[in-house]
Amino acid sequence: MSVLLIEAFYGGSHKQLMDLLQEELQDDCVLCTLPAKKWHWKARTAALYFMQTVPTSTNYRILFASSVLNLAELAALRPDLGKLKKVLYFHENQLVYPVQKCQERDFQYGYNQILSWFMPEHKLAHLEKVMGVRRNGDAHQLEARQKSGALMKTRDTHCESGLCEAQPGPCTTQQEGLPSPRTAPARGATSDVSESTNPCQEEDNQHLTFNLTNILSGRDCQQRPLHVAWPHRWEHDKDPETFFKVLLKLKEKDLPFHVSVLGEAFTEIPDIFSEAKKALGSSVLHWGYLPSKDDYFQALCMADVVISTAKHEFFGVAMVEAVYCGCYPLCPKALVYPEIFPAEYLYSTPEQLFKRLQNFCKRPDIVRKHLYKGETAGFSWAALGGKFRSLLAAEPREDL
Repeated sequence: MSVLLIEAFYGGSHKQLMDLLQEELQDDCVLCTLPAKKWHWKARTAALYFMQTVPTSTNYRILFASSVLNLAELAALRPDLGKLKKVLYFHENQLVYPVQKCQERDFQYGYNQILSWFMPEHKLAHLEKVMGVRRNGDAHQLEARQKSGALMKTRDTHCESGLCEAQPGPCTTQQEGLPSPRTAPARGATSDVSESTNPCQEEDNQHLTFNLTNILSGRDCQQRPLHVAWPHRWEHDKDPETFFKVLLKLKEKDLPFHVSVLGEAFTEIPDIFSEAKKALGSSVLHWGYLPSKDDYFQALCMADVVISTAKHEFFGVAMVEAVYCGCYPLCPKALVYPEIFPAEYLYSTPEQLFKRLQNFCKRPDIVRKHLYKGETAGFSWAALGGKFRSLLAAEPREDL
């Protein structure tokens, strides 16, 4: 176990990357995690938790973590880990991460990332250096303001903060593998698999059963209304307001379409979701998180168009997965999207997005016959797994 994998927010793309690394490295790694909830608290206190729970070992050579963890704090609290070669993966930039209108930016999260940035020999932002994709143009804008406020004190997070007595025993090592896009079912195929749940997350009412096959069976593919997918987290940085505003405008014009809202919800769900579900009515085919990855890929394979309205994105795993499953992507002409998707799939304003969807609603055969003009093979784990292995197999610096 020469590679120590640490993830303070073990869910979504964070979990997917760690699971793929664990699958690639097999017995040469140990994975230590915290559940994917209350990320603000994890960003502040995860180092203290992992100080107590990461087992001591003379076999560690490399520490790989995401930037939710304050790596500088952990290195100070655990000098044995501070001596390792360190690789830090940035899923987002907290200095420019969108805040809700009613809030000021809390500078602490961006400051944590600044401290962590100085620690490792390798910093990866949406696979930068590994894939050669450039970092977001706005990724280093120091646009931050201080915020004052008391630390959240709840019973749920008290022990995870490290402020209680250390618990005996090593951290939990998860052994579950996570399918990559290469294992997605054939477009239009059916799947008869049982649901699998994330062991680090509690069940909630957003976990709904997926069964679109029965709804769509018996209808000619050219007669079916356009099927739109939105596979993103139910949070403000994904800008669900813009997405639903466009869909409701389509509905006002009596344009035929179906929608599947597949993203994961957390503690606080924007009000727009309940409002939009009611307003969209019979246009909704699926509403809620699909814990089974096979069901999730099946849903994407049955959709025609996948849409992003994100305000902050370093890579966009969900969009690339959807394209791999045959969806026609529509993304903002901003953030990282122009670096991944050809210009044909980009829009500059919500009005442009509406016009594109309006045309597709009238002629869904356009997208169903379309062949994607970009590249996806380079983003598959088949292409990237070996590069990550090479990175993590490098010898530590001699001066350590």
